[in-house]
Amino acid sequence: MTQMTKAYSYALVTVLMWSTIATAFKLALGHLDPYQLLFYASLTSLLFTLGLLIKKQQLGQLVRAMYDSWPAWLLLGALNPFLYHIFLFNAYDRLPAQQALALNYTWPMAMTLLAIPILKQKIRKLDIAAILTAYFGVLIIATRGELAELQFDDVPGVAMALASTLCWALYWLINTRHSHDPLISLTATFIAGLPMMTLVVAMESSFIPAHWHDLAGAVYVGLIEMGLAYVCWILALKHATNTAAISNLSYLSPLLSLFVIWLVLDEPIITATWAGLGFILGGIFLQKIRFKGNTANQHRERSQ
Repeated sequence: MTQMTKAYSYALVTVLMWSTIATAFKLALGHLDPYQLLFYASLTSLLFTLGLLIKKQQLGQLVRAMYDSWPAWLLLGALNPFLYHIFLFNAYDRLPAQQALALNYTWPMAMTLLAIPILKQKIRKLDIAAILTAYFGVLIIATRGELAELQFDDVPGVAMALASTLCWALYWLINTRHSHDPLISLTATFIAGLPMMTLVVAMESSFIPAHWHDLAGAVYVGLIEMGLAYVCWILALKHATNTAAISNLSYLSPLLSLFVIWLVLDEPIITATWAGLGFILGGIFLQKIRFKGNTANQHRERSQ
């Protein structure tokens, strides 16, 4: 296999895993509350990544990295997995899966906006056009296409979905300043976030689910969304000789996700979702013209 063939293989496997995540969230939230799902999925992912680091004999590097930069890891851990998934899981708990999925795809717009004060980047006309296009799609989804009446379906749910994109974008903008191995960075943020997740479960929920088999959904989310998909995507980018071609495959994910939502959850995909997602993806396409070759955008483009 050529390097590019390996890259395509890893990327396609990743896209297939991503396409199941929105459905997995809804199914898991039928048995666990958002805080329980966050705790047990994150714990699963942490055990998974620690196992990989043990296999690669990199635990020493993890310890040194955390010791040298522990304030930064606390900040990153607070953003992701803690705040990002609290907002995301609460959004999925309140909204239809198709709405939460589409809204989560506005994170590149959030990254563009946050890059202005954080990275001192100037915003250009094409950036503004991309942002307006994408957030018009958000308006379509939030009103279920009833733009004239402006009757929002679930304002708190939409707000939490958009808040999750801000946390995700801020996490990656800060994370790109670190030169650590991606797997070490991921593991360090989960370790840093674990005390926060433990505290919020103790305050807002319970560590004991109604039935222990209810944890199956959390284990799936932890292994796939927070663990294996991330590793496969990093491997795809590592083997790629054309990163842009690999990154573009990620846009198959929302379309496949909608199909899985319709097939498994029996959730009819309404016209407003297709239209809104079209505008959001159109905005991302405009942004990629501006940011072609930007490694922060190419590092990870995902669905939730």
